Amino acid sequence: MVFDCAHPAATARFWAAALEAVAPYDDAELARLRSLGITSTDDDPTVLVETARGGPRLWFPLVPEGKSVKNRVHLDLQATDPEAEIQRLTALGATVQARHADNIVLTDPEGNEFCLSLTG
Repeated sequence: MVFDCAHPAATARFWAAALEAVAPYDDAELARLRSLGITSTDDDPTVLVETARGGPRLWFPLVPEGKSVKNRVHLDLQATDPEAEIQRLTALGATVQARHADNIVLTDPEGNEFCLSLTG
């Protein structure tokens, strides 16, 4: 899945933490950046996040234009304790947009919508 971004590294860090995924910058990736002359991960124009559980790969490329309309595709996350998960996600930088009977709509720091559904 691709998330066009104004700040790829920051958005990738949010999603890596939200999904409890593999950190986007292991030693090999940091060495690759240095070989390209990139001295800070905040300057990285593209970032890939992969989950340890075999979920989708998330790619965050830098694009010049900002988000202007609702996402046509979004992630749905599940939680057995939605209120605790909302607190965790908002601490990471998410914003609650709407609450419905069966899900909560949030946005990531770049404004991309995603849903949190009740499980169990």
